[in-house]
Amino acid sequence: MQGDRDRRSRALRVRLLAGAALLACLPFAEEALAQAQPVPDQSAVSDVLPQGAVYVDADSAGRVGDTIVAQSNGARRVYLRADGHVLRGENLTYDLSTGAAAADGRVEAIAPDGTVVYASHLEADGELKAAVAVDFATRFSNGASLMAATAVRRSERVNELNYAVFTPCPICDDKGPKTPSLSIQAEKVVQDEALRAVIYRNAMFRIGGVPVFYTPFFAHPDPTVERASGFLVPIVNYDEGRGVSIETPYLHVVSPSEDWLISPQFNTRVSPLLNLQWRRRFVNGTIVARGGYTYERTFGDFDRDGDGDYESNIRFGDKEHRSYVLSHGEFDLWGPWRLGFTAERTSDKTLFDRYDIQNPYQDNGLYYGDRRRLISQVYAERQTDRSYISIAAFSIQSLRLDNRFADTDFRDAEGFKVFENDGALPIVAPLIDARWEPSGLIGGGRLRLKGSAVSLYRDVFVGAPVLNPDIVPGDPTGLSGVDSRRITGQAEWRRVFITPNGLRIEPFVDGRVDFYALSDLPPMMGVESDETLSRTRASAGVDLSYPLVRRTPRGDIILEPVAQLSVSNKSDIDPRIPNEDSQVIELDESSLFRMDRFSGYDLVEGGARFTAGARATIRWSEGRSASLFVGRSYRADDEDAFRTTIPDSTTGALYDPTGLASSASDWVVQGSFSPSDRIRSWGHATVDGSGDIRRAEAALDGRWGRRNLASFSYIVDRSNPLSGPLNRNYEFVQLAGQQFVYGHWGVAVAGIADLERNVITRQEVGLLFDDDCFRVEIGYRRDNTRVRASGPSDGVYLRLNLATFGGSGYGQGGLR
Repeated sequence: MQGDRDRRSRALRVRLLAGAALLACLPFAEEALAQAQPVPDQSAVSDVLPQGAVYVDADSAGRVGDTIVAQSNGARRVYLRADGHVLRGENLTYDLSTGAAAADGRVEAIAPDGTVVYASHLEADGELKAAVAVDFATRFSNGASLMAATAVRRSERVNELNYAVFTPCPICDDKGPKTPSLSIQAEKVVQDEALRAVIYRNAMFRIGGVPVFYTPFFAHPDPTVERASGFLVPIVNYDEGRGVSIETPYLHVVSPSEDWLISPQFNTRVSPLLNLQWRRRFVNGTIVARGGYTYERTFGDFDRDGDGDYESNIRFGDKEHRSYVLSHGEFDLWGPWRLGFTAERTSDKTLFDRYDIQNPYQDNGLYYGDRRRLISQVYAERQTDRSYISIAAFSIQSLRLDNRFADTDFRDAEGFKVFENDGALPIVAPLIDARWEPSGLIGGGRLRLKGSAVSLYRDVFVGAPVLNPDIVPGDPTGLSGVDSRRITGQAEWRRVFITPNGLRIEPFVDGRVDFYALSDLPPMMGVESDETLSRTRASAGVDLSYPLVRRTPRGDIILEPVAQLSVSNKSDIDPRIPNEDSQVIELDESSLFRMDRFSGYDLVEGGARFTAGARATIRWSEGRSASLFVGRSYRADDEDAFRTTIPDSTTGALYDPTGLASSASDWVVQGSFSPSDRIRSWGHATVDGSGDIRRAEAALDGRWGRRNLASFSYIVDRSNPLSGPLNRNYEFVQLAGQQFVYGHWGVAVAGIADLERNVITRQEVGLLFDDDCFRVEIGYRRDNTRVRASGPSDGVYLRLNLATFGGSGYGQGGLR
C-alpha cells in the first residue's frame, strides 16, 4: 500500500509540474511572460474606480450575500478589477467585505506593481499578502522560470513552493512545452524577497532532464538581483605544470558600490594560488585592486641533466613568496579635471604564464603597457571644448624575453630564460601634453597650439634603436643610460576654401621648435657628456581633394583624389638625440597626409614633399560596400637619418624601418569589402618601390546559420632585409571559429601559426554545447609561443557559462 501511495504521489507531482509548464506556455501568457515586469492593461495601471468599487466583466455573474460569483462560457475568462488588482479566470468569486478572491481555470492575477502570477487555481486575501496556488508558474526579467505543483504565499515577502522546478532556460517553443536544458528540481523552494534569495531543499540538478547532481541544500540570489554574494562558476583546466587546476571564485558583495572577489586556485602538483579583487565605486570615481599570492618553487622546462634536452615542468630553486598586483583607479574630482593611476607589478616574470592568470595585460589609465609589459603610473587630465592638458609619470616592468638570446632559445649558459633588463626601460617623470585653440577664427582659419614636455631616465645604456650603433663604436657594456629632457612647442593654422565646382582647398602653415637637454652621453661619441640642443621646422602647404559622387539605381560610387604639397626647411636630425618615441610608424590612409607622420617628436621630416592618393568607394545597400585607397609620398631628397643598422648585419649595413627614408615613400594600399552584413573584410599594406611588401595585415570575419562563425587574420612585417635571431620580422596567421554540427552540438577551433618559424604557437580544439541557456566547452590546448618563459604547455580546458548563474571568469556584475 505504501508503494502504491508513493507511485501515486510521484505521478501527481509529475502531472502538476507538467500542468505548470503547460500553463506557462498558454497563449494568454505569452505577452506577459516576455517582459521583465509584465505590464497589465491600462485599467490595472491607472484605476479610475472609486475606492472599494469593483468592476466585473463576465458571461454570467451574481451576488450571494457579500460574495460575487462569476462564470465564463469557456470562450473568454472572467475579468475582475478592484483597488488596482486584476484577476482573470474561468470561474471567480470575490468577497466584497474582505477583498478575498478565488479563481479557477487559466488564472492570471496582476498586482498594482505589475507582478503577475499564473495558476490553474488561486485563492488570495484582499492584498495578496497571503495566497495559495495550484499549478503555479511565473517568469523573471532575465527569462528564468519558476514553476511548482503548489505555491503558498506565507507573508508579504515569503513564498513557499512545493515540488518546484527552477530553470534559466526557455521552457516553451513553437511546438509548446519542452524539457529545459538546465533545471533545478526541489522538494521545497522558498523565495525570500527580504533576503532576495531562492532557497532549495533536496535539490536535484538536471541537464536535459537527466539528473546529474543532488544536494540537500542549495541557494542562489533571486534572479532579479543584479549582484549577490555567492560562488561563481568554477574555472577548471589541466596544465602539465600545475596538474589539474580548479579555481573557485567567491563574490562577496559589501554594498551596491563595493565587492570582493576571492578566487583561490587549487592545483594538484603545486601549491595553491590565492587571487583577490576589490572593487569600489565612489561618488566621483572607481578603484579596482587585484592581486595574487603563493609560496612555491619555480617550475617550467629546464635541462636538469645538462644533456641539452629540456624536460617539461621541472621544479627547481627554493620556495619563495610570489605575488602580483594589477590595480587601477580613476576620479573626476572637479570641473574638467580627471585623476587616475595604475599599479602593475609581479614578483615573478613567469608568474602569469605558470598560473594562467586571466587577462593580466589590460588597457587602463592614460598610457598603456604593450604586450608583456606592465606599467605603473599616476596622471592628471583636463579637457574642455577648446583645450586639453595631461600630466603623467610612469615606470615599466618588462616580462619579455631578451632578444639578444633568441638564437639560444632565450637561454643563458646555464639554461635559464633571460629577460629584458628593466633598467634599460625608462622612468618617465613627467610627461606633459597640451593643446589649445581659440574659439574664434584667426585670419579666417583655425589656429591650434600644441605643447609637449618629457623627462626620461635610464639606468642601463641602450643602443639601437634608441641610439644607432654606428655612432657608438666599441663595447657599451657598463655605460650609464642616457637621460633626456625635451620641450616642444608647435602652432598650426588652416583654412578651408571650397570652389563652386566642389574642389576643396585647405592651405596651412605649421611651425615647431624642439629643445633637448641630454645627460650621460657615451664618451666614444666624441661629444660632451651633457649636451643642450635645439631645432626648428617651419612648413607651409596646401591640401587638395575633389570628391566625385555618382548615384545609380544599384548604389553610390564615390571617387576622391587627394593631394598635399608642402615645403619645409631641411630637417635637422642630430644623431645625439635618442629616438625614444618615434621607433614605430604606421603609414596608412590618415597618417600619410600628416605633417608629422611619426608617432612622436624625436624624428622630424623636412624639405619639399608631394603626397598624392585616391580613394574609391562603392555602396550597394545597407551593410554592403567596398573601398580602396592607394597613395604615396615624394620628397625632394633622401633622408638617411631615418635608416638604422640592421641588427643581424656583420658589416654595419643600414635599412629603413620607416618606409620614409627614400625620396619616394612606400606605397600605401588599404581597402575593405563587405558583400553582406554577414561578411566583413579589410586589408592594409605598405609596399616598397620594388613591389615587395614591407608590412601588411588583413582580416576576414564571417557568419552563417544562426550561430556559426569564423574569423581569419594575417599580419606580416618584412622591413628587415636580413633573416636572423635579432631582427623584428614576423609573419602570423590566426584562425578562430565554431561550427554547429547537430542541433546544439558543435566544434570550436582557434590557433595562431608563426610562419616565420614554421610552428603553430597556440592552438585549441574543443567540443561545445550551446543552447542560449548555457554553454559548455571542453577541449585540448597547447601554448608554444616564443615569449612563454616556462616552455610549451599542453592541457585540457573546460569553459562553462550558465544563464542566471554567470560564467567562468572575473568581473561578474557591475557597481553602482
